[in-house]
Amino acid sequence: MSHTIVVGYDGSDSSLRALDFAVDRAKSEKAELVVAHVLEWSPYSFLTPTELEERHKRRTEELERARKFVLEPLMKRLSDSGVKVATELRYGRSADTLCGIAVEKKASQIIVGRTGEGGLAARLFGAVAGSVAQIATVPVTIVP
Repeated sequence: MSHTIVVGYDGSDSSLRALDFAVDRAKSEKAELVVAHVLEWSPYSFLTPTELEERHKRRTEELERARKFVLEPLMKRLSDSGVKVATELRYGRSADTLCGIAVEKKASQIIVGRTGEGGLAARLFGAVAGSVAQIATVPVTIVP
């Protein structure tokens, strides 16, 4: 019986390492791979209707750019990997959204890269990899 692995991908070097690891893992386990790209999006509750309309338009444009310049080239790169690959493109908080995708896809594992960001920014906003590891309901592999 085949299972699914979700890998977080943002185009960074650490996410490329996570992707390579996930492809190798999927090959060895005969698993399907879901490459998830999450665009951070915070809900503003105090916008005028005009501001909301403009924001929705920008969101749609950002999704299309991400599909065209991030996911489509990635799918070409993975086309002869020997692994069944699907993509998910979403807006939201990265950690929550990755974990949500894992639940939806009934994934057996989540793989993410570690960006190495530390200091004040990581303490204030939390590192995505650490947050995923804390809230995921399936095992998480963090690739350095």
